[in-house]
Amino acid sequence: MAGGPGSLKKAADPALVRAIESTGVRNPSIAYIGAASGDDRRFFGLIAEYLKNAGAGEILLAPLAGRANIKRAETIIGSADLIFVSGGDVEAGMDILDKTGISAFLRSMRAAGRRIMGVSAGSIMLARQWVRWRDPDDDGTAEVFPCLGLAPILCDTHGEGDAWEELRALIGLLPDGEKGYGLRTGATISVDWTGRIELVAGTADVFTKKKGEIRHAVL
Repeated sequence: MAGGPGSLKKAADPALVRAIESTGVRNPSIAYIGAASGDDRRFFGLIAEYLKNAGAGEILLAPLAGRANIKRAETIIGSADLIFVSGGDVEAGMDILDKTGISAFLRSMRAAGRRIMGVSAGSIMLARQWVRWRDPDDDGTAEVFPCLGLAPILCDTHGEGDAWEELRALIGLLPDGEKGYGLRTGATISVDWTGRIELVAGTADVFTKKKGEIRHAVL
């Protein structure tokens, strides 16, 4: 899900309801991964209410930042019906997941068929790669770094305001034929293990690198 400013609604989001119902469990338990926001408790409370409005049951934060408890985090993630990766900073979130070993654990959960959902930066973390700048003032320092790869695609979220600058930079660093999806605010896509994509809600921009040029289409 793209999420974005003002995207939290009191009414249940149909796309989120669909994701929760896809577990096949009534009021499924959800493991909340807030590594990208440093396990911010206020943010967790807001998202938990949003998830409950959509039909979720028990929602537990997997403690990975600050007062981290990796064993408890693995127990929460391993027993949940749905794993939810929340937003924040992609690079900071991936750093925590990699250092705690939770990246590998999440891959094992996905391989076992567990459903995993992300919003905003969490969606990017579920994808293959993302981009960072060693020097924010020097475009020549842009480099690609790996994400979880649970969704075998490249994506960005609610970046329409800056014409998808970061996603374009990412695609530009990769070989011809690479494709990235820009989920506009409020958009949701579903991705299976093979990379097959279904647009569930909203609009997505598609960027493809061909002959060194980045071409744009709309999904």
